[in-house]
Amino acid sequence: MNPIISAAGLSDELAGPTPPVLLDVRYRLGGPHGRPDYEAGHIPGAVFVDLDAELAGPPGAAGRHPLPDVEAFGAVMRRAGIGPGTPVVAYDADKGWGAARAWWLLRWAGHDDVRVLDGGLAAWTGPLETTVPVPQEGTFEPKPGALPLLDADDAAATARDGLLLDARAGERYRGEVEPIDPVAGHIPGAVSAPTTENLDDQGRFRPAEWLAARFAELGARADAGPVGVYCGSGVSAAQQALALEIAGFDHALYAGSWSEWSRDPERPVATGPRRG
Repeated sequence: MNPIISAAGLSDELAGPTPPVLLDVRYRLGGPHGRPDYEAGHIPGAVFVDLDAELAGPPGAAGRHPLPDVEAFGAVMRRAGIGPGTPVVAYDADKGWGAARAWWLLRWAGHDDVRVLDGGLAAWTGPLETTVPVPQEGTFEPKPGALPLLDADDAAATARDGLLLDARAGERYRGEVEPIDPVAGHIPGAVSAPTTENLDDQGRFRPAEWLAARFAELGARADAGPVGVYCGSGVSAAQQALALEIAGFDHALYAGSWSEWSRDPERPVATGPRRG
């Protein structure tokens, strides 16, 4: 299944016999909460999902956005109306990070029929509504483990023996700035691969062939097993995982990411433009 859907395709499916459940996952790192924007206007039928509170656990030693409690995540998805086989489309309004987080979590939890609206809310030309829907309760039961997940030791091994992509901005990878986490730099052996390069000027994902060439140039090989991905706290890395999926590469997410790694003074840190 193509993991993204165009606005025109979504419009057709919403008018069809089995419309997808819509998840509005508006989120911006360091920005205002997405709920007021959702209430001011959202795609008809969309349910707001709070990334910080519902797609992540409490921040702590495991990072700023650790994976949510599995049962709590299941309850959130059931409240959105999701059951086994229910088609789901997630969208946001900023680089696809929030929508990709929902996509990755659902896929990891065993739900295959989930896609991201390519270009996000800006690509939608249909009507918006302010009514907050109350969907019929779904029957979704998460079965975690359907996608590979890395811990810190796995990430170190992937950087050493395979390919670990750092999805953050290049200046954070190089250690020139670090606005959020306690230490600047990157996991030794990781390769810089900012998520902004996965999108075109309209905020849509670049073609699969273009993305495949990008990741191949960074060192990805289709026959070499999953490519590891991480970022600051496991959010933008989900967008990188989505881009890898579009390009036809397997992927494994380090959910704790730099916010977990940098909390441990025993973990080595590299700086500069090279893998280290």
